[in-house]
Amino acid sequence: MTVDRQPRTRLGRFLAGLALVLGIAGTGLVAPAVVAPTHTDAAQAAVYSSCTISRCSAARTARTGWSSLGWPTSAGWYSWPYGQYNYTGGTFQNREGELPPGASYNEYDVYPRARGASRDAYRIVVNRSTKETWFTPDHYVTFYKL
Repeated sequence: MTVDRQPRTRLGRFLAGLALVLGIAGTGLVAPAVVAPTHTDAAQAAVYSSCTISRCSAARTARTGWSSLGWPTSAGWYSWPYGQYNYTGGTFQNREGELPPGASYNEYDVYPRARGASRDAYRIVVNRSTKETWFTPDHYVTFYKL
C-alpha cells in the first residue's frame, strides 16, 4: 500500500501509524490527514503563553496534587485522594523542542483513575528546576502555560 501524503502533525502521524497497525488504512475508516492548529510550522506543536481552555482548572488541580507529592521523578502510579491513583511517565524528552530548550522536564497525568487503568492524552509537563508548568490536552500537540 502506498500513502500519497504524510501527515504533518504529531497527531496526524500517530493516526496514520495506528491505521496501518490496525489494517484499516485506505478503507475510508480513517481520515487521510489531520489539520493542525493554526501556527507557522505545522510540524511543531502550538505553544500558548496562558491557559484559558475549559480543562485548565483540572490541570491546575493536578499541578497542586503532584506538587504535594514532591514532584516524583520515577515513572509509576502514585496514590491520589479518594482511593484513586495517578501516573507519571517520568522524563519528558522535549525532542521536538516545543518547550524552552536547555531544561529538564517531567510529565504527569492530569486525571486520576483506578490503578492500572489506561492513560488518556491529558498531561502536565513541568520544568524540574523552575517548576514552570504546561498543560497539554492532546498528548503533546498543543501546550498551554499554567
